Amino acid sequence: MHVPDLIRRKRDGEELTDEEIEELVRGYVRGVVPDYQMAAFLMAVYFQGMNERETAALTRAMVRSGGVVDLSSVPGVKLDKHSTGGVADTTTLVLLPLVASAGVAVAKMSGRGLGYTGGTIDKLESVPGFRTHLSAVEFVAQLRRIGLALTAQSRELTPADQQLYALRDVTATVESPALIASSVMSKKIAGGADKIVLDVKVGRGALLPDERGARDLAERLVRLGERMGREVTAFLTDMDQPLGLAIGNALEVIEAVEVLQGKAGGELRELSVAIGAEMVRMAGVEVDAAEARRLLEVKLDRGEALKMFRRWIEAQGGDGRVAEDPRRFLPKAAYVRVVTAAAGGYIQDIDPKRLGRLVQSLGAGRRRKEDVVDLSVGVVLGGKVGDRLQDGEPLAVIHARSRQDLDLAEREVRSAIILSRDPVPRRPVILDRICLGS
Repeated sequence: MHVPDLIRRKRDGEELTDEEIEELVRGYVRGVVPDYQMAAFLMAVYFQGMNERETAALTRAMVRSGGVVDLSSVPGVKLDKHSTGGVADTTTLVLLPLVASAGVAVAKMSGRGLGYTGGTIDKLESVPGFRTHLSAVEFVAQLRRIGLALTAQSRELTPADQQLYALRDVTATVESPALIASSVMSKKIAGGADKIVLDVKVGRGALLPDERGARDLAERLVRLGERMGREVTAFLTDMDQPLGLAIGNALEVIEAVEVLQGKAGGELRELSVAIGAEMVRMAGVEVDAAEARRLLEVKLDRGEALKMFRRWIEAQGGDGRVAEDPRRFLPKAAYVRVVTAAAGGYIQDIDPKRLGRLVQSLGAGRRRKEDVVDLSVGVVLGGKVGDRLQDGEPLAVIHARSRQDLDLAEREVRSAIILSRDPVPRRPVILDRICLGS
């Protein structure tokens, strides 16, 4: 294999064979292909793309770089969920225990933050003692025991994706449909789930900001799932403003727990119930989508989803008291500032990308592969688009590690949130549902 020739051919828009893609990925995992050559290849793919055959070949190569979890000993249909990433996208932390409380086995492999979008693994690492890395044996045993297991990528499962994921994060090659699709599906296949639900974000805070590109990715993922022998449903959801109110790792865990406690709701609860209902339907627990939704609302209202959250946290070594009082047991920032509205009005716009990058700069995300994340920092919004704020009410609360960071963050927050005197319509969070034949 002559790597510069593969880079040149892809740079010039040529197709690569399945064997060439397999050999390139294998060489990268073994250390034969260095970061600088793989970075050049990723940039070539970013500009020239890959067709569906090449994308499937890349996905298979990434799966073959490690093992595949065998979930055949777990009864019933096993489901997984994945989001393409956004700002304040805390759905997984609500959704997984919610669906598991309805009797659906949920087996999830998750990643870290990518660019300015948060990662589930980083969020869960803010829970004291929580183990984000499970062996395949531990993963299956926990799934059999409580019906819910989550693990980070490891050298056992899709090591190629783990390495490429980190490299994309620091080489401006995140927003490639082919690379996103292969990354997502390789994790899902290796995780062993029978069926998969995807949350494809669209808007300024998403990896793909325009609806056409996001819809193309959703359709690509559904077809790729079929090629790989998996039933896949994708939701197209709004990310033109942050999904939840909290942006930042520990802060998002707090919000998720408060949704499970019934103290918070909004779009985060709405989307969690909608995606969860699809998972319940696909698992065959409920045939009718409306009945599935009602079932999950009951699980939330009765506290059964919260109980499952605690079981899950404790099963992976975490402090279960987080389910009772997350503000007490999660990391706290050294400095906190409330940014108030200078005048009353309706929230007209919240720039999710600007806020995501701000929180990343505060330390909640990575700019280099080796960066250590500060789990305590972030921003909590005072409302969403369409909400009314009175003079002096909080626009946002900033959590930072220095006074200098507070000053910088306040300027950014005031620029990112725009108020209007006139009422502003609320945005729908779910734009479409995409599956084979739709």
